[in-house]
Amino acid sequence: MGKSKQVGNHKSDKKKNIAKTWKTKRRTKDLDQIHVDMIPANSAKLLKQDLDYDVTGCAQHYCLHCARYFIDLKALKEHFKTKVHKKRLKQLREEPYTQAEAERAAGMGSYIAPKKVEVQTQQVEEDMN
Repeated sequence: MGKSKQVGNHKSDKKKNIAKTWKTKRRTKDLDQIHVDMIPANSAKLLKQDLDYDVTGCAQHYCLHCARYFIDLKALKEHFKTKVHKKRLKQLREEPYTQAEAERAAGMGSYIAPKKVEVQTQQVEEDMN
């Protein structure tokens, strides 16, 4: 019997922690980070970015709620109709968790239910190139 022909394994030097690589491969922004991006000053910067050839669609077609770039305006509009986008909008309706809320939950104050935030799909400018 000869040597095994297996090339890759979990103990390779190149991939020290393969499980962590798999878990973080498609990681997106958390909901509290997106709430910060939805502040009007920050959203204006994200929606009107300079040309960046390293990003999909040259960074011109960005979904603010899902933190994703799209190749063109048609793809962005189609994304607005998908289940993934609608589900993200529903998740963003709840106000983000704060340190004050954590302290109230630990017994340092009385509980206040989280407020609902009105979130709607962003407006798309037709003249985007």
